[in-house]
Amino acid sequence: MPGRISRSDIDEVKARVNIADVVGDYVTLKSAGVGALKGLCPFHEERSPSFQVRPGHGRYHCFGCGEDGDAFEFLVKMDHVTFQEAVERLAARVGLELHYEDGGAAAEHGNRARLLAANAAAEEFFRAQLATPEAKLARDFLGGRGFDKAAADRFGVGFAPKSYNALGDHLKAKGFTLEELKEAGLLSTNDRGNAYDRFRGRAIWPIRDVTGQTVGFGARKLLPDDEDKGPKYLNTPETPIYRKSSVLYGLDLARRAIATGKQVVIVEGYTDVMACHLAGVTTAIATCGTALTVDHIKVIRRVLGDSADADTGDRGEVVFTFDPDEAGQRAASRAFAEEQRFAAQTFVAVAPDGLDPCDLRLHRGDDAVRSLIRTRRPMFEFMIRRRLAGHDLETVEGRTAALRASAPIVAGIRDRSLSGGYVRSLAMWLGLDPAEVSRAVTAASRATPRVEERRPQGDASRSSASSEPVAPRTGLVDLPTDPATRGERDALMAMLQYPDSVGEELLRRAAEVRFGNESLRVVRDAVVASLPADATWVDRVVEQVPEGFVPLARDLAAAPIPTQPDRLAAYCESVVSDLVVRDLLRRRGELVGAMQRAQAEGDQARWAALSRQSAELETERRRLRRE
Repeated sequence: MPGRISRSDIDEVKARVNIADVVGDYVTLKSAGVGALKGLCPFHEERSPSFQVRPGHGRYHCFGCGEDGDAFEFLVKMDHVTFQEAVERLAARVGLELHYEDGGAAAEHGNRARLLAANAAAEEFFRAQLATPEAKLARDFLGGRGFDKAAADRFGVGFAPKSYNALGDHLKAKGFTLEELKEAGLLSTNDRGNAYDRFRGRAIWPIRDVTGQTVGFGARKLLPDDEDKGPKYLNTPETPIYRKSSVLYGLDLARRAIATGKQVVIVEGYTDVMACHLAGVTTAIATCGTALTVDHIKVIRRVLGDSADADTGDRGEVVFTFDPDEAGQRAASRAFAEEQRFAAQTFVAVAPDGLDPCDLRLHRGDDAVRSLIRTRRPMFEFMIRRRLAGHDLETVEGRTAALRASAPIVAGIRDRSLSGGYVRSLAMWLGLDPAEVSRAVTAASRATPRVEERRPQGDASRSSASSEPVAPRTGLVDLPTDPATRGERDALMAMLQYPDSVGEELLRRAAEVRFGNESLRVVRDAVVASLPADATWVDRVVEQVPEGFVPLARDLAAAPIPTQPDRLAAYCESVVSDLVVRDLLRRRGELVGAMQRAQAEGDQARWAALSRQSAELETERRRLRRE
């Protein structure tokens, strides 16, 4: 290893680097008077900017949390690099060759730099492989989704050959060690301790941090299941430089457009990001195989400049796109639970005919993608209409149930003028008197404690919703004791604590069950987002739930299972099966009612279709009961 960098070189790097450019890779900065810039502090959560950068002095300072330093210290704290690595990164940025006290050159740049270099070399290898005959499957896949060679080059898309050692041999020939390649997540190890290429026979997307450095990869299956038994999408595992809970795909490309346009569009996959950018929606980003987390939101807010400053009046927009299927609806619920973390206005865009942005562009062109974002709907309206969609508004009973289901959302809106508008809109959608709706909203407000303010301190006028559902503050002791809630509780305890006893098939089936208790439903959604279960199962579930539900999730994962040790596996399977069976019976009861209505109307075709569905549910119930 080389010795320490010479003091004169450190001073030269510091003199050449503009600290505003360095900080600006992470934080959107605005003028704060003569010689100063301001933005949201990246070291603590806040609503109004208290973080200042003074380029003339080469320093930053936060008046909120007290963080202070120069460009080197900023990188050390933000990216968890050593001081030497920070100097080397900034030297490379300004094109300065460093000298070391022992006369050596910067042959080694520390562990983080080595991992970044390995990823950069891997990206180069994958991109070159896309042109080989073996990569025809990948080229056909991209072409079938409307992406040509120029698009692949723009986003760095590549191909991993179907080989256990092609990448590893290539990178070891370039001087990378086996340990470095495993630590970077490029190689995996089998049960016998033998290393092999993690990505094989797949299309590859480089995942970059906000500065454009490749920190990991996302890979999409191309081969049939009998040749590739892995998941459809496979990402780099957690490494010292890749943390999926804070990395956002496409942010390096979208960062400037987000900052200047005051809008961010959150889509669900790599090809959706590509389609949006190619269609002109250059503010699109996506998470990397995980639900949107608190850390993701912090990153987005910093880049968006998401403050509630009264002097600007412009809080920006966060637009979520969701698939209309059940998974997309669960994603919408999770996003709504975190909506109040943004000062920006939140919207939802759902494409017609259930098309995601990639398919929308492919079938209807670039303008359809731009129109999708232009015709976004406010998040509150989307969630209220979603509640209404679950009820038959043609009947008095249905309208009454719909009002009860949607009133808590309106009750949670803190901005009185906005909530008043939604009272009137809800009355119109239900065909009810606004006074009746207002009374229901008032009753919901009194009956349900509001979620404590989770937004960063500052502007209290921004509307937000306790909405669905209200967060408990203690845990299991706050749950109702009725049999249905107890059944849901016990099933979740079994799923969280003993997923192997429940089995993956039953876990996934239970994830589709309609939960009656809203708090337990949130934990259930986190379970869905965290499948499949592994050694980090509980931690990942807890990470997915909104802040107020963490105590409940941890209680469910720790509360004693009420059975004897020798009965544990059978109990866990049984209690989850009971949950599924109750849901099957509920669904079958709904079908019986629909069959009766169809028979009364003389609609034999519909009666027959419903009868077949009912029989299928009964068959599944018998299978679970082993009858």
